[in-house]
Amino acid sequence: MSNRIYNVLFNTHTISGIVISAALYVIFFAGSFSFFRDEIISWERNEPVKEVGLNGTDFDRLLDTISLGEPVYGRDITFNQYYEERRVNVSLTPSKDTLAPKEAATSKFFYMDKKDFGTYDYFSNYSIGEFLYRLHFFAQLNFFGTSGYLLAGLVAFFFLFAVITGVLVHWNKIVTNFYNFRPRAKLKTLWTDAHTTLGILGLPYQFVYALTGTYLIISTSLMAPPVVALLYDNDAGKMYQDFGIGNAGYAMNMEKQESPVSVNALVQKTKNEWKDFEVKTVTVYNYGDTGMHVSVEGVPSNKMDFTGKGKMVFEASTGEVVYEKSPFGNTSYLDGAVNVLQKLHFGDFGGLGLRIIYFILGMVSCFVIISGVMIWLVARDRKSVSEKKRRFNAWLVWIYLAICLSMYPATALTFVGVKAFVHDFDPSRITWIYRIFFYSWLLLSVLFTVKRDNYFTNKYTLISGSLIGFLVPVVNGVVSGNWMWITLSAGDYGIFFIDAFWIILSVTTLIVGLKLKRKQAAVPVKKVKRSPQEKKHALIEEV
Repeated sequence: MSNRIYNVLFNTHTISGIVISAALYVIFFAGSFSFFRDEIISWERNEPVKEVGLNGTDFDRLLDTISLGEPVYGRDITFNQYYEERRVNVSLTPSKDTLAPKEAATSKFFYMDKKDFGTYDYFSNYSIGEFLYRLHFFAQLNFFGTSGYLLAGLVAFFFLFAVITGVLVHWNKIVTNFYNFRPRAKLKTLWTDAHTTLGILGLPYQFVYALTGTYLIISTSLMAPPVVALLYDNDAGKMYQDFGIGNAGYAMNMEKQESPVSVNALVQKTKNEWKDFEVKTVTVYNYGDTGMHVSVEGVPSNKMDFTGKGKMVFEASTGEVVYEKSPFGNTSYLDGAVNVLQKLHFGDFGGLGLRIIYFILGMVSCFVIISGVMIWLVARDRKSVSEKKRRFNAWLVWIYLAICLSMYPATALTFVGVKAFVHDFDPSRITWIYRIFFYSWLLLSVLFTVKRDNYFTNKYTLISGSLIGFLVPVVNGVVSGNWMWITLSAGDYGIFFIDAFWIILSVTTLIVGLKLKRKQAAVPVKKVKRSPQEKKHALIEEV
């Protein structure tokens, strides 16, 4: 590689990394916590989850409960289970019956508890797990359409660019630099070694996340209204068909069924046909009509097939199978590619152990981001740089570190505050979660910025986050009675895990915070001129 190409790659790697560093830190930090989204929700709501997907769900009772409060004849009713929680997503389309009441003329969406059949709208269903999950792709910034998603997509794209250029820059020394760690060297060397070593360790993880994150955001952005208008002439149905999303539906006979149909029996029939099949979506078309159909969709367990996706559609009145797509073998390229990218991104194919590894690698990535910024600062903190520029660089990093590192105590405070004071599942819940997290994050960021001490910020964000984190299992036990020994003995492992997770994380960060010492500036050694005879004696003594 010529010096010119090397310099171009090095500069583009540095610039792209600096531009996206703060946003990328937020993505990795919030995304790492959202690996435990399901466990966080279970802990927050005190709702242990025993079943996988929609397995064990009583669809007949869900439909009966919905019909008590909604006119449902002629509507398509879909039950989705995207995550492992006790509440299921319920979508109702407008009724196809021209004589349907006004209430059935519009679509509706809500969440429904599979155990007590309570219903919740989006705001009352909001949780800390959902908040952190959405924060990692800036959904809170969607003031104008999908602006938050687009920002996350740009960050993911530039991160992919930074990873590739970083590998090219360090390629010739990638092995030697990995083993080259000098903690007692000067500050720039220390940050450089840490950045390179941990960057190489987390390289496969970071590349996978840069690639899959870019794909997921781009695929979401392609479904935005301007794109649909430009590429599909505002025909969203055609777009969904090309992407393999949704169903064409079935025509109504405009004749009510005389006897009810058991959806549970049709779902069980599907599970009997395909062993180790996890039901994810159940759709009832033309509910209550003789033209009613039931679609059962899902995926095989990861130990059986990594990319499969199955679907079976029944004619409800006869139980006859009118469409079948086996989840085992013959997977289309689209289904296979999408499933692989999604599973790699969410880390849901290897159980809790894999997600813990993903979390650790996510925290390592956060350190790589910070060390890269510190290299940038130390490299410009020299006498050849004007005092004005050095002051600007110092302020920039003070603000940067304060914003990034304050996320840890702010997150711990949100867990404690929501569990202790926000007990009602009503529309105000989302507001309180926003207030606790963002106000505490802002306050801590301002305080650490005013302090203007990177060592102080690093040390005391870790210590304060640890001390608050120790309160998480205590508050959970006091408020809900779910002490760790109780949840463990009851088999409520999701709730137990969050308490244990915060204890282990707090112990780790507290030890690191207490061991941090301010690095003293190197004292120059004054050279003493020695005579040739003295040099000779010194050489003899060394030998």
